[in-house]
Amino acid sequence: QVQLVESGGGLVQAGGSLRLSCAASGGTFSSYRMGWFRQAPGKEREFVARIHWSGGSTFYADSVKGRFTISRDTAKNTVYLQMNSLNPEDTAVYYCAAQLRWGMPYDYWGQGTQVTVSA
Repeated sequence: QVQLVESGGGLVQAGGSLRLSCAASGGTFSSYRMGWFRQAPGKEREFVARIHWSGGSTFYADSVKGRFTISRDTAKNTVYLQMNSLNPEDTAVYYCAAQLRWGMPYDYWGQGTQVTVSA
């Protein structure tokens, strides 16, 4: 059973940084794309970034491009989201997800980690 566990959220001032981690277990992830999503209060969940586990190719939402960096450590089965220059609009619950088949819904989701950016 695939499990994704996020960590690293917290409270940070505007302009600060946080690094989120997503520990994956219970599967072989070489064929997966790993994504980060976020959901702010009263808003729909939105895509943030994704990375192909084996090739390492990345893609970002325009709202975070240049500020956030997604990466993975294949030895640790962990995906990271380095978030710099945070602003209050980045406040949300951040979710890690795994997608096995391109173009299909993500197959597995973590429980989420709260990120709060104060002005």
